[in-house]
Amino acid sequence: MARRARIAAPALLSLLASGCALLPSPVASLKERAELRTEVGVFQLAYAAGDEPSRDALERAIRRASPRLAQWGELKVPVKVMVLPSHDALEAAINRHDYDWLRAWARYDEVFVQSPRTWSILGPRPADVDELILHELTHCVMYQRSASAADWPAKRIPLWFREGMASVTAGQSYRWPSLEDLARSFAEHPDQDPINNPDALYRGQNEVVYGAAHHAFEFLIRRYGLPKVLEVMEGMSKGAAFPEAFQAATGLSAPAFAEDFKRFVRMRGFRPAPASGGREIPA
Repeated sequence: MARRARIAAPALLSLLASGCALLPSPVASLKERAELRTEVGVFQLAYAAGDEPSRDALERAIRRASPRLAQWGELKVPVKVMVLPSHDALEAAINRHDYDWLRAWARYDEVFVQSPRTWSILGPRPADVDELILHELTHCVMYQRSASAADWPAKRIPLWFREGMASVTAGQSYRWPSLEDLARSFAEHPDQDPINNPDALYRGQNEVVYGAAHHAFEFLIRRYGLPKVLEVMEGMSKGAAFPEAFQAATGLSAPAFAEDFKRFVRMRGFRPAPASGGREIPA
């Protein structure tokens, strides 16, 4: 069962020495600490005095996320969750700017979150907090299942796999363009490729990038099954980079898979097959 506990002074000093002291000033200003233990692993929250409501909302979200995260495995090391007091503070902490839609950012053992109480005038819906935290913590579990703290950035995990896995786990398909929308986008913008070249679209058309990633990951699971995703991560944990691990697990190169997915979308393979007489089979 998940529980919260105050971190003792020696542990607090250790936490600061191991990471926070090296981070930008917005994180260094987070003086309050709490710890949460779940079936997936340990989470250490850092937040500003007076932001206890956001702390409580995030703790509830972490507890609710744990059973869904468990399908991918357990954390190797604790995850530090930094609750930033504003959007500007979030952007400063992660050194990314002009992303007005961004509410959180995950790394191997860190999640930076804009304080939920600042998301809107009315405050956040619990379901929105739950969804965001499940998405971000999926990244942490994936990175830790696939690599060490020293080599996770070098695994060359494509954005469609990273964001697709997080979006599918968090059940976020309703947020993104449908497969039909994606097919129209491919037809109208043949020069754009949200799978192989997402960086060109990420800032201004993030919904297309996330939608393509979500649907590509669902396509992966439908074709190969969830165990193959675990095999890909296991292959990376044994030293392979993503391209090699993906091909070893599926028998197909990652670029070939991406082309198969785009062909599936363009040809609208997601539509129900017509029955005899030209009528569609009801979904």
